[in-house]
Amino acid sequence: MTKRFTSLRQAFGRRLLSLCLVSLAMAALPAPGLAQDEPDPSHLQLASIGAAVAPLDAPAPVFSKRADWAMPIASVTKLMTALVALESEADPEEWLTVEERHFPPANNAFSRIRTGSQAQRKDLLQVAVMSSENYAAYLLARHHPEGYDAFIRAMNEKAESLGMTQTHFVDSSGLSESNVSTASDLLKLVQAAHANTTLRELSQGGRHTVHFRNPDYSLYFGNTNPLVHSSRWEVSLTKTGYLNEAGRCLVMVADIDGQATAIVLLNSFGTRTPLGDAGRIRRWLTTGQGGSVASAAVRYEKDTVRALQERMQERIAEAKPETVQASAQ
Repeated sequence: MTKRFTSLRQAFGRRLLSLCLVSLAMAALPAPGLAQDEPDPSHLQLASIGAAVAPLDAPAPVFSKRADWAMPIASVTKLMTALVALESEADPEEWLTVEERHFPPANNAFSRIRTGSQAQRKDLLQVAVMSSENYAAYLLARHHPEGYDAFIRAMNEKAESLGMTQTHFVDSSGLSESNVSTASDLLKLVQAAHANTTLRELSQGGRHTVHFRNPDYSLYFGNTNPLVHSSRWEVSLTKTGYLNEAGRCLVMVADIDGQATAIVLLNSFGTRTPLGDAGRIRRWLTTGQGGSVASAAVRYEKDTVRALQERMQERIAEAKPETVQASAQ
């Protein structure tokens, strides 16, 4: 009896040891839903109101922040402008006349380009994307083979085809606050834009000189994203944007630790804030820790989120009578 009891106790001990080893192994595994090589999203704090980060070939973002909030995107619009212009297959060598605007711009649209002169479509494309030249973006739409309005329709049709369900465009420059999108939608645009080799090359240039004719003159343009000049960054696609209503915006694709990574940052506080957020994202992806955000940016986020929520409620209230009327019909 004693011998049998000893044998059972030894068997039980081996079973208990086995269960302990399994428990230890399970504890070492990553939490459900979090890949073993992915950093913890709770360790990344950004100043931007809306954001999304994803490897280009990933089915879902590794980080998102209010990524489904529709908000003004300012000159980030020009990525879609360039994509539609390139896909229209209009002659890039064609000389386009700098015509006066046929409607007043929604915001300040100062430009050094002289009305009545001419520039090639390829040059207007480059400075619209690389240097965010508003007049150039307007002229690309104005000289669309089917006209300006058709160009804007093509922008919205392209957004729909990409599955950008919360995106809408009313102008080609991004000067209107009615050009809206979400961080999630813009990830889709970034992916499509990055797949276009010409668009990638247009956006990543550091500087470009445009030669005009009738009269002859030249203008120098620089990239609005300082990171393209940094030896610490390898940027393959970029577009910045700014309006009072949109804050500072930045979308780009950068090589981070050997991985082409899409970054979307909407409505940041201060000229350098999107650059700081980009740095925090890179640090988080490589070390697991993103760093802190300045108190001024935290206050800006709090105030802006409150204002956006109030605006959303106003839009819902404005839409309710139409909804009631449609239901009655």
